[in-house]
Amino acid sequence: MKKQTQEEQVIEALRQQGGYATLRRLNEVLDFSSWKTLTPEASVRRIVQLSKSIFRIQPGLWALEDVRDDVLKRFKVIVGDKRSEELFSHSYYQGLLVEIGHLRNAKTYIPPQDQHHLFLEKELGQMTDLKLIPQFTYDNLLRKARTVDVIWFNERVMPTHFYEVEHTTDIKNSISKFYELQDFFSSFYIVASPNREHEFKDKISASIFASIRDRVHFLTYDKVAALHSTLKQQRNCCW
Repeated sequence: MKKQTQEEQVIEALRQQGGYATLRRLNEVLDFSSWKTLTPEASVRRIVQLSKSIFRIQPGLWALEDVRDDVLKRFKVIVGDKRSEELFSHSYYQGLLVEIGHLRNAKTYIPPQDQHHLFLEKELGQMTDLKLIPQFTYDNLLRKARTVDVIWFNERVMPTHFYEVEHTTDIKNSISKFYELQDFFSSFYIVASPNREHEFKDKISASIFASIRDRVHFLTYDKVAALHSTLKQQRNCCW
């Protein structure tokens, strides 16, 4: 029996996963014992980028070209429909952040209005630990916090990380939420396309946000996807 090439093994793994997988999932299911390399995860990354049989849906998410239409249909993505594409992108990064949070031993929260949205084929609400936001503060601040896209809580159920995924909406609105929540010992993140970083820097430089300027960070979609895909990076990550 002819031995499968590394590319054939990756394609077969994708097929067994339903035609698509995140890089993290590929790294989990592939058997690297026969791969003569010290960096198999880098090899997988190279293969999915170069193979004509594989296409990228989002950073860190790959699928087989011969089932493209079926996979996108299962994700409820209508090609050319801006609204469905934006909804998929927003939910995708929420899902990545939830999974990274779990790997960091955090309890995770998604706002109620997003809990029925899909991360791949699974509802976000099925992934999170907390269906309702914990009563960690006064009602007026909870009203702000419960709309944040992703929150990580520690073992004492206090918020440690707030994430706002900004695909097209006004970044200033998210920074304003963080401003209201600044008295908590938490970190704040705007997650967006790299072409919005200039806008972020412009908004955060406003004098009203001086007190939180050093606590609000910009994360690109690629950075989130890279951290999700590599377990070692997640364990060593500073955020």
